[in-house]
Amino acid sequence: MITLHVSELKAQFSKVLAAVRAGERIGILYGRSREPVAMIVPYELPDPPAREIGFLDGKVRIEFTDDFDLTEEELLGLGK
Repeated sequence: MITLHVSELKAQFSKVLAAVRAGERIGILYGRSREPVAMIVPYELPDPPAREIGFLDGKVRIEFTDDFDLTEEELLGLGK
């Protein structure tokens, strides 16, 4: 982990962001005592929520008549 004083952060902000994008964690120090006050860490996308399968089971009924003449690709919009 790298630590920088606020003044160094301001002067090198673009380089700091590049380092964070590469996975580095940056500690921010403040004041003459160089007290740690913050941390810049890489952003992580949250895991998508699990999809519940079959939540409409028993609530919805779908029927296709004999004259339904659409392929699966056309139904899904793939047959453009």
